[in-house]
Amino acid sequence: MGFFDGYDVAVSGMTAQRTRINITSANIANAKTTHSEDGGPYKKQNVVFEEVLLQEGKKVNSNNLENLSKEKNDLALRGVGVKSIVEDDAKPVMRFEPSHPDANEDGYVAYPDINPVVEMVDLIEAMRSYEANVSTFKTHKNIDTKTLDILKA
Repeated sequence: MGFFDGYDVAVSGMTAQRTRINITSANIANAKTTHSEDGGPYKKQNVVFEEVLLQEGKKVNSNNLENLSKEKNDLALRGVGVKSIVEDDAKPVMRFEPSHPDANEDGYVAYPDINPVVEMVDLIEAMRSYEANVSTFKTHKNIDTKTLDILKA
């Protein structure tokens, strides 16, 4: 294990959670968006994570893990990465608002199926995960600082 490996794992977690925070924030901001570039209501997005192998400064996705030898695979340093950002396939919520500019001929407006309370819980969870990775990073830094202090003495 290298001197900076603990930092790399914590940073991979922070990066993944930052992406999740950004996507969740976009979902909250667009919870009432009835007209997007595609013409319909905004579609909720979700982040899909994957395990990544942090090997000699480069990231290898989980699909390439089986190509590594069993011995290397057991000792490999793993982190987390964003595999993809997928759109939710939920149907829009129809509300009767005949005076709305995006109302159809029957007076119904298609709103995204986004529950702001659920999104806020997801946002809080992502923030807590980010904070846990920051705490891990700081703990690793403190251990390294103490080690260097002992070696100087």
